[in-house]
Amino acid sequence: MTDTSPMPPQPIPTERLHFALPPTFADVAEERRHRQERLAAALRLFGLFGYDEGVSGHITARDPEFADHFWVNPFGVPFAHVRVSDLVLANSAGQVVEGGHHVNQAAFAIHAQVHSARPEVIAVAHCHSTHGRTFSTLGELLEPITQDVCAFYEDHALFDEYTGVIVDEEEARRIAEAVSPHKALILRNHGLLTVGDSVDAAAWWFITMERACGTQLAAKAAGKPVAIDHDNAVRTRDQIGNDLVAWINYQPMYERTVRAETGIFD
Repeated sequence: MTDTSPMPPQPIPTERLHFALPPTFADVAEERRHRQERLAAALRLFGLFGYDEGVSGHITARDPEFADHFWVNPFGVPFAHVRVSDLVLANSAGQVVEGGHHVNQAAFAIHAQVHSARPEVIAVAHCHSTHGRTFSTLGELLEPITQDVCAFYEDHALFDEYTGVIVDEEEARRIAEAVSPHKALILRNHGLLTVGDSVDAAAWWFITMERACGTQLAAKAAGKPVAIDHDNAVRTRDQIGNDLVAWINYQPMYERTVRAETGIFD
């Protein structure tokens, strides 16, 4: 008797499946444009999430040709309005060399020192977000109480002092020393700072850390959270705590932002 049952669908070869990975570039101009577009999109996303606070907050991206120059959001322009054409290129002294706006000197002092101390870092994000700012008042580190926060387990630090708005180069240098060699820093009574080998990674770490701060605040308000043990926290960090994983995780947010927002790349 002939078997007439339908054949099950056959698996598609993995080489035919789409999986986004960080791009490569034909030349410096192409890479520069890519970083500018990613920077403008990240600022729009931060604006949607409400991370801007007046004129506070920055994301910087190292220029691919001039390593001591950084693209940054313009002073006084809302995150939600930033376009590629609005971005400012500043040197390590915070002097504008391209663009039509000032930069926030107080915030840029920190960024410049972090970029100088960490040549492998492409992008730095710092904002006065609600949960991060609230958590920073405790003078504590994040605890491994969820899978997501394990990305920061033993890979973030606390700058345990506050001396006002940072304009002093020496204090900015100490902040840079505090974050090295980690991916993130809690600035006590101030906010959060994250770094990455791409704009996407730095943005993802900031978003994830902001949410982790909110989770820990809520969990401790509700009761006594159960921590993940050291070995499993380390294992989880090794799985999800690198910049490539951060880049991959960020892509849905990037795609949503560029589809929903208009004029980003103008």
